[in-house]
Amino acid sequence: MSTTFWIIIAGAIATYLTRVGGHLVISRFDNIHPRVEAGLNAVPAAVLTTLVAPAALSAGPAEWAALIVTAVVSLRGGLMAMFLAGAAVLILARQFVG
Repeated sequence: MSTTFWIIIAGAIATYLTRVGGHLVISRFDNIHPRVEAGLNAVPAAVLTTLVAPAALSAGPAEWAALIVTAVVSLRGGLMAMFLAGAAVLILARQFVG
């Protein structure tokens, strides 16, 4: 089997163990301190920022257009509308703008 296959398997196992480990640690506590809960609630936004920020910093006009449309749609629409609008603008802008 290829090295790529084993890297994917190792990443999947590491991801699974991280998620299960976090669940097991948190499930041992009866009450979670409000600061810990606030920190855990902030994790999805932090992960999204780490995914979007590098792409936004090195983005061209097509990516900026998609980012702006996605931000505007997120103010009124749901998650699926936001995703579809951003993807559609990105695909069209890359097709026609370059």
